[in-house]
Amino acid sequence: MKIGVFTVLFAQRPFEEALDYIKATGCEAVEIGTGGFPGTAHADAAVLLDDASARDKFKAAIASRGLEISALSCHGNPLHPDPERAKTDDASYRNTVKLARALGVETVITFSGCPGDSEHSLRPNWVTCPWPPDYLETLEWQWTEKVTPYWTDAAAFAKDNGVRVAIELHPGFVAYHTESFLRLREIGGETIGVNFDPSHLFWQGMDPLVCVRELGVSIFHVHAKDTWLDQPNIRRNGVLDTKQYTDEQHRSWIFRTVGYGHDQEFWRALISELRLAGYDGAISIEHEDSLMSVNEGFTKAVQFLQEAIIREQPGETWWA
Repeated sequence: MKIGVFTVLFAQRPFEEALDYIKATGCEAVEIGTGGFPGTAHADAAVLLDDASARDKFKAAIASRGLEISALSCHGNPLHPDPERAKTDDASYRNTVKLARALGVETVITFSGCPGDSEHSLRPNWVTCPWPPDYLETLEWQWTEKVTPYWTDAAAFAKDNGVRVAIELHPGFVAYHTESFLRLREIGGETIGVNFDPSHLFWQGMDPLVCVRELGVSIFHVHAKDTWLDQPNIRRNGVLDTKQYTDEQHRSWIFRTVGYGHDQEFWRALISELRLAGYDGAISIEHEDSLMSVNEGFTKAVQFLQEAIIREQPGETWWA
């Protein structure tokens, strides 16, 4: 496995300066934002597709530093009920898939998206309970009328381009946990996999180690991000928390740098489970820790993961 980073952390730095810094910390892989919520600070998929020389320069900047691209990320909502927003995010997705093919990158990361509750909706509607019965009716309408048609076509598009799609399971979108992802994979087939981010699972009460075993070979990419669960606040209000992420004292949970929510024992166990599942790709650091600066959170994460990841290949022994 290789330690990597989602380069949107350094969106304020010039690309090559960011790459130098990333390399100097000991990372070996970069995940690049190409549109959607991550933005296009270092790589605009549409621009790079239209300019072969810019594309070659982009590739050379990464390769010359001994780095590799673990994935291109365009997290968006192509199922948004606002047609213009849906169109923009879908275009970002398709341009990113085509760019991945042009760059020889295997994996594109995005969200599953979330529709509204009808053809007249203005905003997404994330269904989380079965009663009153309107909610289940909405959920089935979403999957039948919006999710299935879109991902049948979007998965086929990726497959035709020789690219696989890693869905980041995230609350607020239709694929947010194991069961909902598997329903999506039934639609899109083996082209659809997971960008495994344990931070989104912790606060839902899920065990990432159990999830790795169930998801297995469908894990295409991994994010390294932690979650701190504030037990007193959870006992008061549960985990469905709409307070701002910067209201750390009152929230039931917040995102943290790896090691500040769960200890080395958990992360070593996660690395082991990923190996058992056959995963040997990048562990890509994503920093959303409001209690640490980007540089502090990033460097602490690199150091922590360097200790957690055993460099020997599975099956090797010191006496071999």
